[in-house]
Amino acid sequence: MTFEPTYESVCMHPLPDWYDDAKFGIFIHWSLFSVPGYAPVDGRDVIRLQKQTDMHYMMQHNPYAEWYLNTLRIAGSPTREFHEKNYGSGFSYFEFQKEFEQYSRKVNFDSWAQLMKDSGARYAVLVTKHHDGYCLWPSMNKNPMEEGFQSPVDLVGDWVEAVRAKGIRAGLYYSGMYDWTFNDIPIENPYSKMKHQLASPMYANYATAQWRELIERYRPSVLWNDMGYPAGIDLNRLMADYYNSVPDGVVNERWDQAEIPWNSSAEAVRSYAQRMCTGSGNEIRHVNFHFDFSNPEYTDTNEIQTKKFEFTRGIGLSFGYNREETAREMLTPSQLVYILTDTVSKNGNVLLNIGPMVDGSISEIQKKPLMALGRWLKTNGEAIYGTRPWIRAEAKTDDGTAVRFTRKGEQLFIIVLSEKPMKNIRIRNLTLRQGARMKLLGFEGGVFYRNQESDLHIQLEKYPKKQLAYAFQLS
Repeated sequence: MTFEPTYESVCMHPLPDWYDDAKFGIFIHWSLFSVPGYAPVDGRDVIRLQKQTDMHYMMQHNPYAEWYLNTLRIAGSPTREFHEKNYGSGFSYFEFQKEFEQYSRKVNFDSWAQLMKDSGARYAVLVTKHHDGYCLWPSMNKNPMEEGFQSPVDLVGDWVEAVRAKGIRAGLYYSGMYDWTFNDIPIENPYSKMKHQLASPMYANYATAQWRELIERYRPSVLWNDMGYPAGIDLNRLMADYYNSVPDGVVNERWDQAEIPWNSSAEAVRSYAQRMCTGSGNEIRHVNFHFDFSNPEYTDTNEIQTKKFEFTRGIGLSFGYNREETAREMLTPSQLVYILTDTVSKNGNVLLNIGPMVDGSISEIQKKPLMALGRWLKTNGEAIYGTRPWIRAEAKTDDGTAVRFTRKGEQLFIIVLSEKPMKNIRIRNLTLRQGARMKLLGFEGGVFYRNQESDLHIQLEKYPKKQLAYAFQLS
């Protein structure tokens, strides 16, 4: 199928089976912010901070280490205190480029790809340019605001080659709306955030040229844009050209174009920001755009979604490497299995982030839960990969243990999210047709089930080996 540069045409793009089947991907945030590798930690993720504090406090104490430059620009922030103590008040963020480039030439991307494969990931997404504006490839489209602000070697190309060599799909992230080399006002309140939504024609053309360059050079399986996109650019043409180049590619949802004049006065911007905060900013027009999947971040859903989604978060509280995080901030192996199973049961994929250090090494506290997830998937992947949601996603056992459901053709998978080995399991408010064959993945003993009143009783002839969760297959 050839796509035309119209909204109606690109909306005809079907979600490819590979993406719907993959279920689990790895996100990589690694750039200049990996040199200081710092953000304050108080145990709250960014969503809780948004709910429990005001915007200024949240941005001043942003737990995302990849936002280091923005947080550094905010007076009184812990990041500024850390920076001045360790580097001096006169040391510019942009001076981290030299150290990053010294280390980045020596990084072994094969080791990253092997970790992804061992974790069970089927695709990966690399940040090619984050909000700070630094590019991980020697772009033909040079940054007009910060000379030479890009890697002299093709880190993106080397990474793509290593990932694909392991049979993993390669996707690329690009910060479409934010580039702090073009706008040095720190984002700390609704007004300053709105200012960053006003992209000049120069930046709009620059970002679009770089996206097109990434597509042409690397043919990514995923286009992962962030923070919206400059108004005035024809996204339908960009999407059509991408799909015609990579027919089984997918595009995320973060391309929103708010049509606000880029040269609006300060008074107009404050007015826009105030109305948006009070929910009365409906006069700001948003252009219709197509996407293959949505991107909830550090937040989950209670229901099966009709539209494909991709839940994303870090293993800890940050995407970029943060030296302040300990094992306490990391997801445990059982939490990882819960997140993956819960998300898949509701029609989602999980894009889990790794934050390498500046030298490319990945901390053991990040590796440990990933490797545990990979071992679980080797035994139980049949209940995850290639599945689709059932008629319901959730249930509970009589002791309150969470249960999730997936299906594959005529097979139903019942996943009991407990590490405790059990011989007898009672699932509340669930009855199944009798006569089917049930087995427990990774278990060689007999498994029997019966309906009793409104509950399902499962009995194993012996105790199974301990797992992070138990997946029953009903054929």
